[in-house]
Amino acid sequence: MNLISLFITGLLTSNVVLSKFLGICPFIGTSNKEKNALYMGISVTLVIVISSIITYLMYTYILVPTDTIYLKTIMFILVIASMVQLLEILLKRFLPKVHKTLGLYLPLITTNCAVLGVTLLNINNGYNFSEMLVYSISASLGFTLVIYIFSTIRERIENSDIPESFKGTPIALITAAIMALVFSRFTGI
Repeated sequence: MNLISLFITGLLTSNVVLSKFLGICPFIGTSNKEKNALYMGISVTLVIVISSIITYLMYTYILVPTDTIYLKTIMFILVIASMVQLLEILLKRFLPKVHKTLGLYLPLITTNCAVLGVTLLNINNGYNFSEMLVYSISASLGFTLVIYIFSTIRERIENSDIPESFKGTPIALITAAIMALVFSRFTGI
C-alpha cells in the first residue's frame, strides 16, 4: 500500500513540475505541440528512471561506504549528462525524426532540474530501492502527463481569441498556475 501511495503522490499531488517547480524550461519550451511534449516526456522519463537507478546504486555502494557523500551532486550530474548523451546518440541513430523534433531541448535535459531533483529527492527522502524506483517512475510519468496536458491546452489557446498582452508566455504561465491548483486538489487521495 505504501508503494501505491508513493506512486500517486509522485504522479499527481507532488508533481515535480506543478508542486516543486522543477523542469519548467522544457515544460514551457516543448509543450507547444502534443507530439513534441510526448517525445520530451518519454525522453525525460527514460533519463530520470535510468539515472535514478544508477545514482542510487552509486550513492549506496560507493559514496556512503567511502565517506564521500559530499560528491553526490557532481557525480549525479555526470551520470545524468552521460545518460542524456547516450539517449541523444540512440535517438539520432534509430529515431532521427524524434531527434530532429526535440532539437536543442534534447541536450538540455542534462540541465533539466527535474532530473537532478528526482535523483536527489530519492536520496534525501531515504527511499529504499523499490521506493526509489516507484517514485522515479511516478515522478517522470507525472512530468510526462503534465507536459502533455499542457500541450493540448496550448494548442487550443493558439486558436482562441485572447487579448494581445496575454499571448505567448503570459497565458502559458497562467494556464500552468491553474493546472497547479487543479493538481493540488488530489491531495488526500
